Amino acid sequence: MAGIEIVTVTSRSELKDFIDLPWTIYADYPQWVPPLKKEVRRMLDPGTHPFWEFSERILFLARRGKKNVGRIAGIIDRHHNEFHREQMGIWGFFECADDPEAALALFSSVESWVRRKEMTFVRGPLNPSLNYEAGLLIDGFDSPPALMMPYNPPYYPRLIEACGFSKEKDLFSFIIDGEYRLPEWMESLAERLTRKKGIHIRPFRLKDPVPELALVREIFNDCWSGNWGYVPLSDHEIGVIGKSMVAIADPDLAFFIYYEDEPAGVCVILPDINPLLKRFNGRIGLSGLLKIALYRQEITGLRALLFGIKEKYRQLGLPLLAIRHLYEVVRKKGKYSALELCWTLEDNESINSLVEEAGARIHKKYCIYRKSL
Repeated sequence: MAGIEIVTVTSRSELKDFIDLPWTIYADYPQWVPPLKKEVRRMLDPGTHPFWEFSERILFLARRGKKNVGRIAGIIDRHHNEFHREQMGIWGFFECADDPEAALALFSSVESWVRRKEMTFVRGPLNPSLNYEAGLLIDGFDSPPALMMPYNPPYYPRLIEACGFSKEKDLFSFIIDGEYRLPEWMESLAERLTRKKGIHIRPFRLKDPVPELALVREIFNDCWSGNWGYVPLSDHEIGVIGKSMVAIADPDLAFFIYYEDEPAGVCVILPDINPLLKRFNGRIGLSGLLKIALYRQEITGLRALLFGIKEKYRQLGLPLLAIRHLYEVVRKKGKYSALELCWTLEDNESINSLVEEAGARIHKKYCIYRKSL
């Protein structure tokens, strides 16, 4: 059997091989949802995506003979390293056949590259950071992923751990797929909160997204500043993320929570368009536009993209008020059968216990791995 050759991606044809590889890896995994190839290409393009304004990357392909059997990206996120005063290298965009030799060669290539950049440890998978797609699926392989959440074969943890990586943090995905109603005691408390002066909810103004996204960024950077792995989003990043969000948003499911005319929190729930993405199979084109019209009714799930309350308002019961409002909206619409809350940190006990009390259950688990160099 031919040995493994590692190729540094530099040409257009090699980048095409890098982007196309998952279609080979997931041929026997019907739960996988193909990404749009043009979006992957844009995400990886240092001249296009704003993440690379403060980051750098290298892409590797693993070949056995003439066959591509694996890929990986090495990433340096300078914003993260400056904010946390760390020397972290990142691995991401990993895909591989069940081939331990190929996996070892790929990870060794990333480790050598980040060592040359004077990094002291490697973390992943981050595609390309915690503000985007993150984590390796370790539990919940029998159902498709929610929008912007990863999916991978069950053998990936074995390959990664054999390369010397160990768990650093687990991420939880919760799901609500029954009746959208709070327990009686929570409903009673939420009802009292709605009568409290100074608290109100207003929907996202999709027709004027620029100031709305600026407000989202303000709240995000306040809410998550104390969380593990947090890095502030740049203006350019929130613009790109917001543009994608606005394109598919349901205006009734994105809203701000105010206290005494001050923005106190934000909730952004998106329709889970993964059933359509699966039909697109990586490309939209003219046939994709027809599929949107024909199969829009298949969008019956929701994905919680963003939910947070500013630190100084967290003792007012606003998370409970937001959940109640969300449940009321979803019930009235009557077309969404499941709401996936993705993701929370395993040790974020306050939010995890709140959503469980509100009727959610853990649906999937993901892992972030780490290796010292």
